[in-house]
Amino acid sequence: MAGMDPKNRTVVQLVGVVLFMGSLAWASVPLYDWFCRVTGWGGATDVAEAAMDEPLEQTIRVRFDASKEAGFPWEFKPVEREMTIRIGEEGLAFYEAYNPTNRPIAGTASYNVAPFAAGAYFSKIACFCFEMQVLEPGERVSMPVSFFVEPDILDDPDARFAKTITLSYTFHETDLPEDYEPRQAALEDGTLQTTTN
Repeated sequence: MAGMDPKNRTVVQLVGVVLFMGSLAWASVPLYDWFCRVTGWGGATDVAEAAMDEPLEQTIRVRFDASKEAGFPWEFKPVEREMTIRIGEEGLAFYEAYNPTNRPIAGTASYNVAPFAAGAYFSKIACFCFEMQVLEPGERVSMPVSFFVEPDILDDPDARFAKTITLSYTFHETDLPEDYEPRQAALEDGTLQTTTN
């Protein structure tokens, strides 16, 4: 920028800063999500094949929370707000989603666990959050998540005294898959009843 007018140089520098900050904001969400999943920091959960064969006698309460990004039109809520399970025992919970619009909508769910220290010991076996969900106009679905709390939580000085763990999901709208085809039942009567994914 040698020889450039000082006013023009300032404008170019400011444009560069704005572009740099915009790119950081765009990349921050996927990078943060990746970091949390790899490290378990920030309440990210683990994924497992199955719960323990012999759960411990000690119990822990699990609460369920649901939210949506601003402007996302689905209704989304947990079917039950909380349950108590033994540490190492498989729990099964359901969330309900409803598309009240007249168009198909695709959504993906992000998630976290509080307190953050418990996230590394909260293992999911199966979850609706592992893949995109598409709801037809008027469709209502019941979506399962199976999980357990690993016994190693009792050896962690930061997590061992947690009496309640909160599992939170936030749904975000995403583009419909390129190969998306509306389900015939939705086309025939304009609405779909309760289904299970």
